Amino acid sequence: MSERHPGEALRHLACPIPATEHEHVLLAHGGGGRFSQRLVEGMFLEAFDNPALARLHDGAVLDLGGARLAFSTDSYVVSPMFFPGGDIGSLAVHGTVNDLAMCGASPLALSCGFIVEEGLRMEDLWRVVRSMGSAAAAAGVPIATGDTKVVDRGKGDGLFVNTSGVGLVPKGISIDPARARPGDVVLINGPIADHGIAILSVREGLEFETAIVTDSAPLHRLVARLLDALGDDVHVLRDPTRGGVASAMNEIAKSARVGIRLDERRIPVRDEVRGACEILGFDPLYVANEGKCLAIVARERAEEALAVMCADEFGGQSAIVGEVTDGPAGQVVLRSRVGGDRVVDLLSGEQLPRIC
Repeated sequence: MSERHPGEALRHLACPIPATEHEHVLLAHGGGGRFSQRLVEGMFLEAFDNPALARLHDGAVLDLGGARLAFSTDSYVVSPMFFPGGDIGSLAVHGTVNDLAMCGASPLALSCGFIVEEGLRMEDLWRVVRSMGSAAAAAGVPIATGDTKVVDRGKGDGLFVNTSGVGLVPKGISIDPARARPGDVVLINGPIADHGIAILSVREGLEFETAIVTDSAPLHRLVARLLDALGDDVHVLRDPTRGGVASAMNEIAKSARVGIRLDERRIPVRDEVRGACEILGFDPLYVANEGKCLAIVARERAEEALAVMCADEFGGQSAIVGEVTDGPAGQVVLRSRVGGDRVVDLLSGEQLPRIC
């Protein structure tokens, strides 16, 4: 029996992210880009290693007594808590409902956890709670359990909300980022970047000729119709929230070891959002969404998928925006409006912090 080197026993007690790289956590570590990826893969996966987590999907799919249960959790720290078209409460409900839907699941129930800072106006808390109740009722998904904590004045930022949810995955459905195959087609259910620009407009006091509101919406019914129509020919679903479409596409390309080619001319962006992005120096591909679904489906079913998505309340402007290629593995390429190609990489820093 060989003796273990003393340093080996301590290896798992040391922080796997070198302190020389970042001694302290940065806002960028929560931005959904390259910093977030390094934090998740370098620290959390290292400590929590298990097959369900290793898939890095929007939620875990667990086999329990013959049923396939989807389980997802998310925390909402958006600032400000009220913004055009929504608030932190409805956003939390929609976010977790959508995370379950992106696993192919029908949401069954949610939990909610409130972390409230002492001094928050009771009227504001009541406004958020009512909004959550209305959003859950509209989605048809009850909030079945919850928790409340109050922290000292100055130790929070008004209100943070956590929501978790469970749902059932129908038989014969297997949604997984690793299932993207060369030849598959990429679709999206409407214009991108509305949510991020809506948040920024109120945060920075910006005014545009046309009001820009969040796209926050529950997408589980759209997904259910898509799965009913196409079944197992739906390979991947992903909601492009933090980090936007660019980050979501990179994560999928990496998981499936494929290339993805996007066509900028086909990606819907509202004129007012495009104008705001040009003024502010943002690329809409990296701006957050809260009511968008990327679907990767078998090429021969693409037009059928488009028709199903267009018929939904939240899919009227759906479009085919790209395709999966055989490589280079992990690389996303955008064909620009003028016909050139550029690599769409993960965001290195933080474009818009605390966006959800």
